[in-house]
Amino acid sequence: MESKERLQKIKREVQVNIPYRMLVEGYLNRFISEGINPEIGFDGVALDEYSIEDFKYTSNMLHENSLKITLHGPFVDLSPGSPDPEIRAVVKRRFRQLLEAVSVFRPLSVVFHTGWDDKRYRYIKDTYLSESKKMWKWMSGEIRQRGSVLVLENVFEKRPEEIMDIYVPLKEYGVRLCFDTGHMMAFGNKDLSGWLRVIGDDIFQLHLHDNMGEADDHFGIGMGKIDFELLFDFLKSKKGIKPIITLEPHREEDLLPALEYLEKVWPW
Repeated sequence: MESKERLQKIKREVQVNIPYRMLVEGYLNRFISEGINPEIGFDGVALDEYSIEDFKYTSNMLHENSLKITLHGPFVDLSPGSPDPEIRAVVKRRFRQLLEAVSVFRPLSVVFHTGWDDKRYRYIKDTYLSESKKMWKWMSGEIRQRGSVLVLENVFEKRPEEIMDIYVPLKEYGVRLCFDTGHMMAFGNKDLSGWLRVIGDDIFQLHLHDNMGEADDHFGIGMGKIDFELLFDFLKSKKGIKPIITLEPHREEDLLPALEYLEKVWPW
């Protein structure tokens, strides 16, 4: 298979992140014409400002053009394991709004941040884990009823064991795991091989972006210090694992180089 043809094949197999507002205000036709599968991010503003009819129009356009859809749930200022019942009520209200979008978009998966931050919650860890489990158990059930799967993503977790503390008790409820390489590099204190030893067998989805280890820059893969060859060699060795892959460059001009780099290391 020629490189150009292989690159097109890979593009058809991966997702590319984009906020809902950005998608509908300028990029929808571009995603459709170029055959780019979106991972659509919803924040509180989008959930408030756009209607179900808006969501239906966007979903129909994507599905009619045979594009695969994944969603990313809201996360800014949301604490799913908060000990404060009023805070959890706000989180649940936002999640209920998102469930309406899940019903319409029929995504392959719905990704959420765990909300865990050891600096903020260490002193109430048991409470946070307990309330978090209740929230994700409920949300996972709602999402499964809509034909999709809830996936939890690492963000501020320094060590892989921190996200496993949240994830492992939820596996029996159908919750799955997303490994975000950029967050691991920017916020973690264990190297990639250390993360893979702990979470590797549970990877259901990947969020791929790069940085220099100092900030969550969301460079295209291959533009920072993350060893993606190591990651894909690991996946190749695990013949039963073929995760959903989402590219998360935050600049349009980084997408093609990311795809070209992915073409070099793609194991399947």
